[in-house]
Amino acid sequence: MQTSPDRHEYPAHWEADVVLRDGGTARIRPITVDDADRLVSFYEQVSDESKYYRFFAPYPRLSAKDVHRFTHHDFVDRVGLAATVGGEFIATVRYDRIGADGTPASAPADEAEVAFLVQDAHQGRGVASALLEHIGAVARERGIRRFAAEVLPANTKMIKVFTDAGYTQKRSFEDGVVRLEFDLEPTDRSLAVQYAREHRAEARSVQRLLAPGSVAVIGAGRTPGGVGRSVLGNIRDAGFTGRLYAVNKALPDGQKELDGVPAHRSVRDIDSPVDLAVVAVPAEQVTEVVTECGEHGVQGLVVVSAGYAESGHEGRERQRALVRHARTYGMRIIGPNAFGIINTSPQVRLNASLAPEVPRPGRIGLFAQSGAIGIALLSRLHRRGGGVTGVTGVSTFVSSGNRADVSGNDVLQYWYEDPDTDVVLMYLESIGNPRKFTRLARRTAAAKPLVVVQGARHAAAPQGHAVRATRLPHETVSALLRQAGVIRVDTITELVDAGLLLARQPLPPGPRVAILGNSESLGLLTYDACLAEGLRPHPPQDLTTAASAADFHAALSRALADDRCDAVVVTAIPAVGEGSVGDAALAQALRSASAATPDKPVLVVHVELGGLAEALSAAASTAPQTDTGETPRPTPDRAYRAEGGHQPRNAPDATPPEDHLPATDAPEGARLIPAYPAAERAVRALGQAVAYAQWRRDAADPGKVPEYEDIDEKGAAALIDGLLARGQGLTLGTEETCDLLGHYGVQVHRALPAPSPDAAAEAARTLGYPVALKATAPHLRHRADLGGVRLDLADEDQLRRSYAELTELFGAPEELRPVVQRMAPRGVDVVVRAVIDPAAGAVLSFGLAGAASQLLGDTAHRLIPVTDREAGSLVRSIRTAPLLFGWRGSAPADTRALEELLLRVSRLVDDHPEVVAVTLEPVVVASHGLSVLGASVRLAPPPARDDLGPRTLPAY
Repeated sequence: MQTSPDRHEYPAHWEADVVLRDGGTARIRPITVDDADRLVSFYEQVSDESKYYRFFAPYPRLSAKDVHRFTHHDFVDRVGLAATVGGEFIATVRYDRIGADGTPASAPADEAEVAFLVQDAHQGRGVASALLEHIGAVARERGIRRFAAEVLPANTKMIKVFTDAGYTQKRSFEDGVVRLEFDLEPTDRSLAVQYAREHRAEARSVQRLLAPGSVAVIGAGRTPGGVGRSVLGNIRDAGFTGRLYAVNKALPDGQKELDGVPAHRSVRDIDSPVDLAVVAVPAEQVTEVVTECGEHGVQGLVVVSAGYAESGHEGRERQRALVRHARTYGMRIIGPNAFGIINTSPQVRLNASLAPEVPRPGRIGLFAQSGAIGIALLSRLHRRGGGVTGVTGVSTFVSSGNRADVSGNDVLQYWYEDPDTDVVLMYLESIGNPRKFTRLARRTAAAKPLVVVQGARHAAAPQGHAVRATRLPHETVSALLRQAGVIRVDTITELVDAGLLLARQPLPPGPRVAILGNSESLGLLTYDACLAEGLRPHPPQDLTTAASAADFHAALSRALADDRCDAVVVTAIPAVGEGSVGDAALAQALRSASAATPDKPVLVVHVELGGLAEALSAAASTAPQTDTGETPRPTPDRAYRAEGGHQPRNAPDATPPEDHLPATDAPEGARLIPAYPAAERAVRALGQAVAYAQWRRDAADPGKVPEYEDIDEKGAAALIDGLLARGQGLTLGTEETCDLLGHYGVQVHRALPAPSPDAAAEAARTLGYPVALKATAPHLRHRADLGGVRLDLADEDQLRRSYAELTELFGAPEELRPVVQRMAPRGVDVVVRAVIDPAAGAVLSFGLAGAASQLLGDTAHRLIPVTDREAGSLVRSIRTAPLLFGWRGSAPADTRALEELLLRVSRLVDDHPEVVAVTLEPVVVASHGLSVLGASVRLAPPPARDDLGPRTLPAY
């Protein structure tokens, strides 16, 4: 490592793992003097053509002087980075700071020459693009604002790397060389390019795990039972279409098969490529296994072994070492302590999990961080009695365990473009990168429904999960997810209820609901449930208990044809007596009627009608296949104890599947109708679908962030810089707060201190009567209910009497900190806040002022920057919003002025991330205009924005 005094300390924070275009990973790190041999070896493997493109002349080998130059850097004016796999270089990039004349220079020169060299075997993997992002971030950190690169015209690949990066650039041609110059400041286009590359790479990395051509189960025991042997059997029994191998180093010499699967003592002994390895050995043996897999070229790992971060500090360190070791070889990991993965595609048929049965193929993507909850979700997708029916199946299932590497974000990237997945269901116990998850969720939800239930809402994340600290309460995070189009539910029952409706029925065009059925009471319950969910139900239509299948068909057809109806809920109870409608006949009647109007959803509420539910679900059942008489497989909720010792977490809602009834075949292309055992569950799922459909319509036109001519962004920046020069973080005083807010058109009413009755009288004369007298001590501030405020004081006598009352009630003026403020027009008191959270980003919050709103948690939130449409929805989304719109005959408040205030605060925080907190309280919104009566602002160096930096995997 470099230690010379002319060199800076080794910048360890530049080290990063990245996902490449083909889904593999590489490590990017600074080049040091210790890399001389690696550099020479790397260069020897580069083709003569690539060397020519790099040096513009034949250059067969590096001289000792070259090696010294390319390995000795000061990490400021001369920087070199290498991309490595397996500890060896696969690509390098370097910059040299230059002056205006093109010669070597030091700061304040802000331009540098940049050059790349990529090993031919790794060209086309996106290595150069990733290196450009990272060397650009390093250069910006060192005060370099512009790169220059000289490229031969024939080197079209490298020219494309520069031109596709999205930076503002200039191109020239002179002396047979193309000269490219580009600014390093991120642009909207460069960020879009970066996000698109990240999406393709991460989606591809998950695809390699879910659709391997060959799988090795490492740790498959010699005797039945145990994790490895169970997974091996599950893969075999599911009919995996690729090559399958069993690996156990304890196999006796000469044993070539295990359960009919080719067996080997080491993955190295397999004479064909292995795409995926399922690791089920004790934790202390995993490192050796990872090394063997890496050297054999395995692309990814599913580690079901336990004994990692979920077991405490020692396990957490073991988990970090596991991830670092796997990434060294370019492999991604699901787990450790994972339940496994399933892919029901006929082209794959992979069950690399502890689930003994494979769900039927379908259109739902399922993600669970907990293995036990994964079991519950798979169970509920095929349960009949007491569960949701009329179901579809699963496309892919991922249970990530400790999610040390592959997370829900990665799987979202895959499902976004997966043509076999229409609906995404996720059980999350933690969100490692909320800012990124929100971005990905918004994009995914615009294309297909995303339903999320979050566990550990009122407790810390499970021990195995590395999560970023957030100061936001769970309710705020939930609101931000809903803003991103996520359908937030509270239980896994609701998760499945909503998912099955969205998987097989169209989105409702509105909230108007028709209700029909053969039970008046059940219809009324459904009507009440609709009102509770904010829907607009029509009066229930009672077909009476004598209704036939034809009656149901006719009534449903009429309801669907009605332009005033957006969805239909059919209620059904068992009919008794000769001639009563049969389950199969009723199911066929409902399917037939709904097929004629395919753009409106239909749901069924049934009471103890297993046959109807089965008929409605028809051939799309996800129930387990018929038992073939083979030896029973281990059940997924059993506490496995074998090689690796996987131990699923407890799952209070994880109940085993119940026996299913035989299904009748549905006609080809028949529309499947979900059926629910309770009106509340059906209507809740429908309400969530209605809200999501409205979000989709709104997302098509999200609005814009308006420009205001009176905003002085430069003046505010200069003021902030001057204030921050005093220290790292500070809460501004009254004058400074008013000054800063004034640069963004937010005017705060002056409040003059009143340390004595005479001072209060003088302040009132300055401001003009009528005035308000307020105590601003922390325990009384913004608490008018405690009596610390006197309003509409018309003259000095009233002011002095009020001053005496306050001091008599609450203590001396030094304790009260009284102020005098000119009276504002009467209106509705509200609170506006903005805060920068290190995990979620900048958040704008709004609610009515007062203890009642605080107790009810009636506050709405939006991510900054806020558009004009989002500001309008923010004002209207709180439960007490009617008070702003003329409730009970009161004068409507000026909500346009309120929305403008929200937009101005959003702009302030978005333009100046040093503004880490803003509070405007109270803001009195009158019939015309508003008055900001109190304000506070806190400044600090902004939290690091990793979403604006180069692509990188979470550090370990």
